[in-house]
Amino acid sequence: MTSETASPSITELLARDHRRLDDLFGRLLAAMSETGAAGATDFVETGAAPDAIRRFDAALRRHTALEEEHLFPAPPGKKLAATPDESPHERLFRELRLEHVQVRELSAMIVHLLSGGGAPDRARGLAASLARRWDAHTTREEGEAYPLLSELLDPAGEAAIRDALSRF
Repeated sequence: MTSETASPSITELLARDHRRLDDLFGRLLAAMSETGAAGATDFVETGAAPDAIRRFDAALRRHTALEEEHLFPAPPGKKLAATPDESPHERLFRELRLEHVQVRELSAMIVHLLSGGGAPDRARGLAASLARRWDAHTTREEGEAYPLLSELLDPAGEAAIRDALSRF
């Protein structure tokens, strides 16, 4: 089998999904930068930004749920607080799960603000914060967590991830 016909690795597929999410988020930022005759709230009134954030939010929730179910084992007691005896891998996965909570919350707040038809300046501020957090999070996952997958991911988990990503 040549490298041209080989299936992409699971880490490549997950990174591609990050790029897909980046693209969806970029569409939100582009929609939010558009203003017209009505002024700064055009991006809310035209529906472009509310639609873009709803698409991003839905994709983000699918992606993070997939990772939490198959890649990042739940911490003991399903708590996100550190435990004195956690291993470095457990700490990394717990922190990544906590970052998932944070980016989902920011995304949900933007959905709420833009769906309500108001607060475009607050939505812009939250979008800037989400952009920074999302970039740092994906960099960390791809650099620290994904290289560990070959030793931690079982074949059934990999198959489930491949199947889910093929549907996204």
